Amino acid sequence: MKYQDHPCFSEGARHRTGRIHLPVAPACNMQCNYCNRDFECVNESRPGVSSTILLPWQAADYLDEVLDRIKNIAVVGIAGPGDPFANPEQTLVTLHLVRERHPEMMLCVATNGLALADYVDELADLKVSHITLTVNAVDTAVAEKIYAWARLKSRVYRGADAARVILEKQQEAIRRLKAKSITVKINTVIIPGINDDHVIEIARQMANMRADIFNAIPMYHVAGTPFADIAPLAHEKVERLRKAAGSYLPQMSHCSRCRADATGMIGEKQNDEIMDLLRKASLPHQSPERPYVAVASMEGFFVNQHLGEAAGLWIFGMRDGKIVLIERRSTPPPGGGPERWDAMSLLLRDCNTVLASGIGPSPLAILENSGVNVVVMEGLAKEGIEATLTGKAIPKILLRKAGHCGIGQQCSGNGTGCG
Repeated sequence: MKYQDHPCFSEGARHRTGRIHLPVAPACNMQCNYCNRDFECVNESRPGVSSTILLPWQAADYLDEVLDRIKNIAVVGIAGPGDPFANPEQTLVTLHLVRERHPEMMLCVATNGLALADYVDELADLKVSHITLTVNAVDTAVAEKIYAWARLKSRVYRGADAARVILEKQQEAIRRLKAKSITVKINTVIIPGINDDHVIEIARQMANMRADIFNAIPMYHVAGTPFADIAPLAHEKVERLRKAAGSYLPQMSHCSRCRADATGMIGEKQNDEIMDLLRKASLPHQSPERPYVAVASMEGFFVNQHLGEAAGLWIFGMRDGKIVLIERRSTPPPGGGPERWDAMSLLLRDCNTVLASGIGPSPLAILENSGVNVVVMEGLAKEGIEATLTGKAIPKILLRKAGHCGIGQQCSGNGTGCG
């Protein structure tokens, strides 16, 4: 690995090497007042934007396809579109797969740092060489204006408590990273009237903590956020802040505020061929090892059962170009926690996809990491089965959000739930 070839950490390297971001981390564990991830446009280049989400095995296969076409990729990164460590299973499984397939590749992660500290040892074992950490304040009074809430270990913090825990966990993470000799880049979003007079102090304190490089970036204005009406900071003031911060840390001045699915050279427009590969990688599809689709359904015609409450699953396949029912399989009995979902993974070892009307976040992670694509939808089972078995997209009008049943609270079903 040639660490000097990381295009985000080296002004010279960006002209000869590219990077690829694998969008495997949809959830976030804090709300910044300048961020809205509810919509995206293919023409936008900003953090929090991705045209799709990949499962770890999809991401690894997609990476292989891209590397066959683009030869100067030096870095594989995970940068959301949420936070990598709000999605630790997806992030770490992806990094393991990439390291196994491409031992020569640099690995990089961009994070808000809230949940990072617990994973530093594993990142070091994986030879993750570069971490970008967004630090927008080092004073709780300033941080309180920037963050609406933070969620850590199932507890939600707000106001001054959120600011305190964010700053504490970020600093703990930086100390642990530097103890492992991992290169740390600090991103600071400059928010006029909020933290623009605080940027130099951030740089000073990050230098004291042995961070390696500093990236002061103007806030990207996003509709629907509390900071949407704040006027942009003049380019001249941005440059003055960077110059002043440069007395403490080397500066990155070529940041293009990359998307979570960015590929190629920094500043290049998304390549249409690569975007098509990304879209195809995200679609459920048949394989010789996994030719079937499982459906959580009361009668086999509609997708109308929460996976945790389905006593049995209808298994469908394709024969002579037609969808056929293969069998109905009984699911593992409720209770038992993760062991139940490990058993479900074995039950579905020949299924590429399971269609259900709901699923909890922990079962979702276990099944996806076992190679099963989970699609949450409602409506005619045939539409989901046919799309999956023919490699097409399921109509968006049928899709629901996965992993959010009860929003992390008690399941609202009949009590058997996901246990």
